[in-house]
Amino acid sequence: MAEFASFDTRGYRTVDVRSGYGEWVDTYEQTVEDAMDIDLLEALEGVAWSGEAADLGCGTGRTGAWLREQGVEAVDGVDLTPEMLAVARTRDVYRRLVEADVAATGLGSEEYDLVTTSLVDEHLADLRPLYSEAYRLACPGGAHVLVGFHPHFIMAAGMPTHFESASGESLAIETHVHLFSDHVRAALATGWALREMRERLIDDAWLELKPKWEGLRDQPIAFALVWRKTTAD
Repeated sequence: MAEFASFDTRGYRTVDVRSGYGEWVDTYEQTVEDAMDIDLLEALEGVAWSGEAADLGCGTGRTGAWLREQGVEAVDGVDLTPEMLAVARTRDVYRRLVEADVAATGLGSEEYDLVTTSLVDEHLADLRPLYSEAYRLACPGGAHVLVGFHPHFIMAAGMPTHFESASGESLAIETHVHLFSDHVRAALATGWALREMRERLIDDAWLELKPKWEGLRDQPIAFALVWRKTTAD
């Protein structure tokens, strides 16, 4: 795994995940664009958006709301930050919401047709516990859909996940760089099989949202991986 400090061009003060998202919550919905994650979910071809899902790192509930719109019958959400869970609760799309680490959710084993993890992996020092927990939660034949901040972009742009605090200070949330090989090693060691991958580039549509990123045109900004649990434990 590469160390983000080697690529950091911003030098923002860094805060931990729980504190950072707890403070960001008031402006999060206005900051994170659907082009970052929802567009990638919509592009996936090999996922049956049905059954029951566990939304790990559910945040304010953006992914959970989208899953229900696609026809997923029940969604359980897990997040480390109570302030984000409070917003997710107002959406009224989750069967239940749990305050817990994504690697130790406390949810039942082999109960979910689908496990989703969106814009979470860059905050984890080690991917293996996440993939292991997702595998435990998924029923045989179930899928794990992971959407993340592209490692190339984090490295090339030197940009961590960050937000502007109420005082106007730009703050970084703890960010780690995981190469795709890190994902593959962690997932295969757990028992997942890769079924699909998509990448999102900074294109005309993206630049309409963020014109100041013109110098980053054609850089990959996000990615999606679809894993399948092919056998039971």
